[in-house]
Amino acid sequence: MAFAFTSKLSPIARRRIEVFRRNRRARVSLWIFLALFVVSLGAELIANDKPIVMHYDGEWYVPLLVDYPETEFGGFLPTRTDYHDPFIREQLEKDASTIWPLIPFSYQTLDMQMMRPSPSPPDSRHWLGTDDQGRDVLARVIYGFRLSVFFALVLTGSSLVMGVIIGGIQGYFGGKTDLIGQRLTEIWSGLPVLFLLIILASFVQPGFWWLLGIMLLFSWLGLVDVVRAEFLRARNLEYVRAAKAMGLPSRLIMWRHVLPNAMVATLTFIPFLFTGAITTLTALDFLGFGLPPGSPSLGELVAQGKNNLHAPWLGITAFVSLSLMLSLLVFIGEGLRDAFDPRHIQHASSATPLTRTQPNA
Repeated sequence: MAFAFTSKLSPIARRRIEVFRRNRRARVSLWIFLALFVVSLGAELIANDKPIVMHYDGEWYVPLLVDYPETEFGGFLPTRTDYHDPFIREQLEKDASTIWPLIPFSYQTLDMQMMRPSPSPPDSRHWLGTDDQGRDVLARVIYGFRLSVFFALVLTGSSLVMGVIIGGIQGYFGGKTDLIGQRLTEIWSGLPVLFLLIILASFVQPGFWWLLGIMLLFSWLGLVDVVRAEFLRARNLEYVRAAKAMGLPSRLIMWRHVLPNAMVATLTFIPFLFTGAITTLTALDFLGFGLPPGSPSLGELVAQGKNNLHAPWLGITAFVSLSLMLSLLVFIGEGLRDAFDPRHIQHASSATPLTRTQPNA
């Protein structure tokens, strides 16, 4: 199937894929990152304080999807069942067959049955220990990884659209449009983003979409110069002039003829924009101006490591998680940069000689 897919691509695209494949560090980093992301997508199946499925009193229950009152399992209150309650656990162990996740704690579950004060060190119950509120650190890392990647994906995609549109308009039309756009961009880029976020956080309760919107106002600035330069270079090429002479509208010329060439340089910038989004979110959470309290945040785990120096597993876990994630993204970005570099593409094409049929003797 992979061969059939690559055979439909253009020769230049196949060479770029070949260059990326030859970069072993980038290729392995991509597979590791995809594996971690796929695992984090099923975080509820891996780390949760509810059983996945349960057979009790002749009936099947799916606590992972449905909130059942504890009266269903011999309790006394019509409230949502706490499956870690000693009485409920005793009832389930006696009369039910349950399938629990690998980690029986969610990112916000407070372990009320701990025998040690919080934060507790790693043990067989909590593989990476608990934080200062008694929450499982491994569960928070899994959920925090997924949240960080989703945040960076949405922010990077939105920034890509805005940066390409603004940079393309400046570069294609040039003149006063480019001059005014550059001055406005310079003024906008001079604003202190982090300080503005901190000031706004004192007026509005920060949240996922609120942070995303504020960061989107500034994250597209890094793409404008790259896209603008590519459009400035391509607008005077012969095929663009020919399209203008044929009366093709500017929007179609930009979309069909100029944008594909501009995207070559833009795509190499995406992994580093992705990394910057994760770093900024982590910094804001570390300072307390990011996601709401209780969210599965890697930056909040870094802050806990700083505030609890007697619990080194918190700082070590945060450092390893962030360094692994960012290193993988940087290696992937280097592989993409080499794949779109014309020098590497030319080297790849020359390293794969064409097979020739030998004449009969």
